[in-house]
Amino acid sequence: MYFAVIDLASGRTEGRQSLMDIFPGYGTAEIGHILWGPRIARSRVSTEAFFLLTDYVMTDLRYRRWQWRCNALNEPSRRAADRFGFTFEGIFRNHMVVKGKNRDTAWYSITDEEWPKIRARFIAWLDPSNFRADGFQVKSLRQ
Repeated sequence: MYFAVIDLASGRTEGRQSLMDIFPGYGTAEIGHILWGPRIARSRVSTEAFFLLTDYVMTDLRYRRWQWRCNALNEPSRRAADRFGFTFEGIFRNHMVVKGKNRDTAWYSITDEEWPKIRARFIAWLDPSNFRADGFQVKSLRQ
């Protein structure tokens, strides 16, 4: 299930993210096929888009596990998973062949036990008081 990421300030669609590997019976799903354009990458918009989808899955649907996986060589994706509060679970070595090359896959998760604390961090970070007039954050998500 794909979702458009729209910057409400400009009204422009600036990215996409999807809900995938959905297993309602197990209460698990994954965020994937993420493309946040250059105008919103590493911004309040992409962070809020991530939070809204995650909160829907973990709070509204009450899923047990939310996962993120990426090419183990994709450092920006791995940093994002860490910033968003995912726990690194390990590397699936020789997981797949993509464009004729081996791909090792890094796996991350957030569980239902972890989500309330992580959720509180996002709510505090997204609060308007955490942003200066120029739009820059006062405290980082990690803080």
